[in-house]
Amino acid sequence: MGLPTGVSLSMVAAVLIPVCVVTILLRALPFSFLRLLKGSPVIQFLGATMPVGVMTVLVVYTLSSSRENPGGIWAALIAAGITLALHAWKRRAGLSILVGTAIYMVLVNLVF
Repeated sequence: MGLPTGVSLSMVAAVLIPVCVVTILLRALPFSFLRLLKGSPVIQFLGATMPVGVMTVLVVYTLSSSRENPGGIWAALIAAGITLALHAWKRRAGLSILVGTAIYMVLVNLVF
């Protein structure tokens, strides 16, 4: 079956099944706690500030690590500028992120 010597399918299942169960539970538990905390001022504050914070961290990380990446800083700056302009115009985060990512991928893979 392609398994290493001394490893049986039951041994693999004995590891993978608990790992899968724990992973699913850890991903589902926060959503069940949100129902309990609905209407909480802390959750409302986090809901308002977290998206901006996460996007800021992603932009800073992309720009700071882009020197080593193909296309360099110019591809990242052009894509970030287009993303910012599109978001200022349309005010749709999903569209801005999708188009900005696509522009960056085109610049990195086809242009630079």
